[in-house]
Amino acid sequence: MELEFSAEQEELRDGVRTVLTSECPPSLARGIVEARLAGDHTTATGLAGGLWTQIVELGWAALTVPETAGGLGLGLVELAVVVEEAGRALAPTPLLPTISQLVPAIRECGSRAQHEALLRPVAERGATGTLAVAEAGGGTDPAATTATATPQPDGGYVLDGSKHFVMEASAATEVVVVARTPGSTGDDGVGAFVVPAGALAIRPFAELDPSRELATVGLDGVSVPADRVLGTPGPATAAALRRAVEEATVALALESVGTAQTVFDISLEYAKQREQFGVPIGSFQAIKHKFADMLVLLERARALGYFAALTIAEDDERHTLATSMAKAAAGDAIARIAKEGIQVHGGIGYTWEHDMHLYVRRLESDAVLFGGATAHRAVVADLIGV
Repeated sequence: MELEFSAEQEELRDGVRTVLTSECPPSLARGIVEARLAGDHTTATGLAGGLWTQIVELGWAALTVPETAGGLGLGLVELAVVVEEAGRALAPTPLLPTISQLVPAIRECGSRAQHEALLRPVAERGATGTLAVAEAGGGTDPAATTATATPQPDGGYVLDGSKHFVMEASAATEVVVVARTPGSTGDDGVGAFVVPAGALAIRPFAELDPSRELATVGLDGVSVPADRVLGTPGPATAAALRRAVEEATVALALESVGTAQTVFDISLEYAKQREQFGVPIGSFQAIKHKFADMLVLLERARALGYFAALTIAEDDERHTLATSMAKAAAGDAIARIAKEGIQVHGGIGYTWEHDMHLYVRRLESDAVLFGGATAHRAVVADLIGV
């Protein structure tokens, strides 16, 4: 297993960072946050849309779409590189749910014909999407779904129920909905259904991080034709969905690593400039210890995140264990770095005018989506027999 970036991956990282540094300054995320809080969703959509257009033109949306469907056919490591840089820049676009949720779900569960019909628009025209798997408790195990999919004589299904914590549903073109056939339990009857976002009752809710919309999605009587049913409901589809969820979890973990890196960098620069008693606060031993501890947590989370990406990319049997370890490590880093980032800044770190809260909001939101550190540590404990 190769644990070093290739020259091409290094070039990809440098290119993404250069573009986002230029085109996605903190003022863009601030503008979207302030517009959404003021109820001006038209302005927020316009600001995010301009960046998304550039992202599509650069081919990032096509990153892991199969070449047969017009994509670049790259792997999860390349995706991880892009989403870490997007997290570093706090990029307020539907990039993360599109390339790490919609694309893997269709790729893993769908047929070659469905790849062509549903993924080519992502690769070539910038269609967007997301995955609706979590329900009221926030869990992402397909076996726990309670939303129902009632089969119809024509091979289609009718969906009922609701999904929660769906990322960027209002900006999505397509939503992959996880539901089960009536009366089934566990993996039996679990299915994946691609629904146009316009057919769903999307209800965004106020949450900690307004730079990324989360929504509850209503499924009352939504009809899905046969050609939009991914595979056959049952254990095989449930297993494919778990693979897609693992990709989404690792991507989210590495996005949060990128955001935590920016909090670390901003805080370190502030500690070098802010003076007390005539010297920079960064010269104090206690502050040095804070940064040393943060750096250890940050590098641990990054290393585990990329290891998890590699295990999935290479179909290593440790992929489920590695995924939970990566999300748990990211959660540990988030908790400490968000806290210390605010404290190092002192009073100004709590103000609306400073950008720190934008990054801390994203970190705290990422910490709980697709399972928090405690939940993933429980998975690790179960897998290793503790």
